[in-house]
Parts: sequence; C-alpha cells; structure tokens
Amino acid sequence: MPLIKNTLNCIAIAMLASAVVIAEEKPGQKSSAMSDAWLDGKAETVLLLNKNLNSFTIDTKVNNGIVTLTGEVNSDIDKRLAGELVAGIDGVKKINNELMVTDKKSISDTISSEYTDAKIATVVKTRLLLDQQIPGTKIDVSAQGGTITLKGSVKSSAQKDLAQAIAENTEDVKKVVNNLTIVK
Repeated sequence: MPLIKNTLNCIAIAMLASAVVIAEEKPGQKSSAMSDAWLDGKAETVLLLNKNLNSFTIDTKVNNGIVTLTGEVNSDIDKRLAGELVAGIDGVKKINNELMVTDKKSISDTISSEYTDAKIATVVKTRLLLDQQIPGTKIDVSAQGGTITLKGSVKSSAQKDLAQAIAENTEDVKKVVNNLTIVK
C-alpha cells in the first residue's frame, strides 16, 4: 500500500511540474495560458488522488479558467463528484461537465428497484397474514431484485407450498426462494 501511495504522489508531482513547464510563457503568449496550465495540473491531480474515481478515463481542458471535463465515468454520482472536486479548486471560474456515464443504471433506477422490492415484500407479507390457512406471523418475507425469500416455519408441506404459490402469484415477483421449515 505505501508503494501505491508513493507512486501516486510521484505522479501528482510530475503532473504539476509538467503543467508549469507547459505553461512557460512564450513571446506574445498571454499570462492566462500559465494560469490555465496550472489549473489543469491541479484538476488532474485532484482527480488522480480521489480514490473513488478512475482519473485515467477523465480528461481536463482549461481555457480562461473554464474547465471542461470529458471522458467516461461509471455513474451519475462519479460525474457529479468529478465536477464538484474540480469546482472546489481556487481559480476555476466554471465547469463544463461533459463526462459520459457508461453504467446505464442511474440513481433513479436503483431507487425504483428498491421501492419495487419493498412493495412486493409488503404485498406478499400482507397476503400471507390475511390467508387463514397459513401462519403468516411466523413467516418472514424479504425481497431483492424481484426475488422473494420466505423464511420461518409452517405446520405442513401443504402450507409451505401454499405460501410459495401466494408469493409466486404476486405481481412483480420474478422468483421465490422457499426456506420455510415444517414444524409439527
């Protein structure tokens, strides 16, 4: 682990040094080029040192203090994180965040999936509680990704099968894992 930290620190120092070399003023060149190169080096370093981002897939360009981020990230959160990190650098006037999200699963998809799981678990549990043929209070119901898991105890294999059938016939249920035990 220390080797990785040392390597990252060396890379960061090299990037900052290269920003200064690139920014050397040439006759007729504006002093903003030096400032832009300095900001670019700082932005690259901030992204490199963040353990949640793959900085090698993110490119930065700076023009008059306006930083443009291009490349690819894995999620909407990573896109926002990169923008926020760079926006926090002194001298950055504006961020153009043009990063492309390669993972198609967004935050709203995750929330929607969790909501659906909670809904179907509740519906299955309610149906089991309302059925007079099954001891619904002794059955735990959980859901993940549309898969319902039944745990607990029933008095017969017929009750076990009925509980599974009720779960399988509930809307949005993709699969049922029946871990019910028979206790006489």
